[in-house]
Amino acid sequence: MNTPPRISVVLPARNAARSLPAALDSLFRQTLRDIEIIVLDDGSDDDGATRRVIETYAACDRRLRPVFLPRRGIAATLNSGLALARADIVARMDADDVSLPARLELQADLLDAHPEVAVAGCLVAHGGDRVRNAGYARHVSWANSLTRHEEIALGLFRDSPLPHPSVAFRKNAVLEHGGYRLGDFPEDYELWLRLATGGARFAKVPETLLVWNDPRGRLSRTDARYAPEKFAAVKAPHLARWLSRHNPHHPEIIVAGAGRITRKRAEFLTACGVCIKAYLDVDPDKIGRIVHGRPVLHRDEVPGPEKCFVASYLSGVGAAADVSAFLESRGFKRAASYLLAG
Repeated sequence: MNTPPRISVVLPARNAARSLPAALDSLFRQTLRDIEIIVLDDGSDDDGATRRVIETYAACDRRLRPVFLPRRGIAATLNSGLALARADIVARMDADDVSLPARLELQADLLDAHPEVAVAGCLVAHGGDRVRNAGYARHVSWANSLTRHEEIALGLFRDSPLPHPSVAFRKNAVLEHGGYRLGDFPEDYELWLRLATGGARFAKVPETLLVWNDPRGRLSRTDARYAPEKFAAVKAPHLARWLSRHNPHHPEIIVAGAGRITRKRAEFLTACGVCIKAYLDVDPDKIGRIVHGRPVLHRDEVPGPEKCFVASYLSGVGAAADVSAFLESRGFKRAASYLLAG
């Protein structure tokens, strides 16, 4: 068999005839030529349109390996791609995104230079309407602000700081941690949490190397597995394990945020052995109430960091910065006596 390529790109596609050409063109324009592109058609039912695009591009460049599968879903399709990948490094790509020319070369260089890193991301450009899709644009800005391992690992307890189509990873590291899992959760976020809990290290090339488009039909908008409650549920056991190692008051915490949605998301921790002692809030209608046997305190009443650990589940615009500034003004230190978890 020929020498394996430097990178295998795993690109699942379903009913993607309109966007796939731009994605493939961007891969064919990569400065790193020593690649293979595994395009997996996950049971498209668009009268053969996606298949024709794949076959047309495969006929033009032998680096493209077409794979046609029955409909099985994203996790199973990605695992098929991993099994077929010949390179030690696998790069992810989606059929509706665009990689900038130097992306694969720079990510391969980062992984080669840092053998301790398992997953290499990059900065991404928001490919959508930043006004109409303001929430998604804020997520992109937040994800781009986290580039070092420590920032990424802690950021995982809020959301996913690693846009899935922007990463390149060591295939063996992912396989050793069980590959992608099928379940009632976002498959990429669950994988990053599992890798982080297992001690894997993350990094990012601090350059914009992918246009992360935001079409209406993307899974994160249409699939119930990507709802905020699913993120809260799947991260709970990983966060509980982190707290057991880093919270000096474990298993007790105080939760910042006493609203119904906030309480519901934090409650997943109790099934993992964490004890919520109280809630903090600033809403006068909530302060003084007892909810599930726990008092709601005004945040000015928070005990000092020598007496408690605070997990903030507040997720509104500006909430993270506000609660961080408040807690640090009271002597709390992130990851030592408080954590942003929402």
